Amino acid sequence: MQFTGTQSYIATDDLKMAVNAAITLERPLLVKGEPGTGKTELAKHVSAALDLPMIEWHIKSTTKAQQGLYEYDAVSRLRDSQLGDEKVNDVTHYIRKGKLWQAFEASGKVVLLIDEIDKADIEFPNDLLQELDKMAFHVYETGETIAAKHRPVVIITSNNEKELPDAFLRRCFFHYIRFPEIETLREIVAVHHPGIKDSLLTTALTQFYEIRDTQGLKKKPSTSEVLDWLKLLLAEDISPEDLRADGVNALPKLHGALLKNEQDVHLFERLAFLARGQR
Repeated sequence: MQFTGTQSYIATDDLKMAVNAAITLERPLLVKGEPGTGKTELAKHVSAALDLPMIEWHIKSTTKAQQGLYEYDAVSRLRDSQLGDEKVNDVTHYIRKGKLWQAFEASGKVVLLIDEIDKADIEFPNDLLQELDKMAFHVYETGETIAAKHRPVVIITSNNEKELPDAFLRRCFFHYIRFPEIETLREIVAVHHPGIKDSLLTTALTQFYEIRDTQGLKKKPSTSEVLDWLKLLLAEDISPEDLRADGVNALPKLHGALLKNEQDVHLFERLAFLARGQR
């Protein structure tokens, strides 16, 4: 079982190595990187490339580790008992299976995505240590143990918003998705915009990397944002000459696709003003 990328997902050699190493070791793959660098998409394409079903668990700030295992609805059981409903005698009616339970009981191997784990409370990763290590957990209400029939391929993403516990990191294979070099980004663009003219792409990517390298930028535009920007440039039929006319330090055309806060917009407005003053 080897991941070699897909036609619509350009994976670097070190990323493919990381995925395959995690599969071989049967350990979760922890993927970090800037937002918009394709961490969540990676799990989807691993699923497609290996022809495995995918189960997605998207983490929020309120998510608890227990929800990934199961939730026991004691309130509904109490209400049904007051109403004389006979199903209260079977506690399984009030247990809702979580994403880990679904992955563990699947009839075949699956890809389990735990997306943006750093959004949750700091104790969240530690609360899943044993379950991810042993691939089993105990259901106290029924007295049964749920063990994985087939060890899932676990991919965990993080935007690096907070540090993860050392005990958790020790159990993962780690990979940081670096922002792609220009040649890799060209390959990515070719997948999404195969008809784009080379002159426009060269000019746009040159300007894009200059924007990313601008000192004082609060949020650097990501891979997904440059793809959106190029889509708009194509839709508006903007020529390379139109892009060049703006100059290096001017506010880029259709900048709302690249600059996502007022501080960065003001930064480029100031740079454009200074550039005009030097002419």
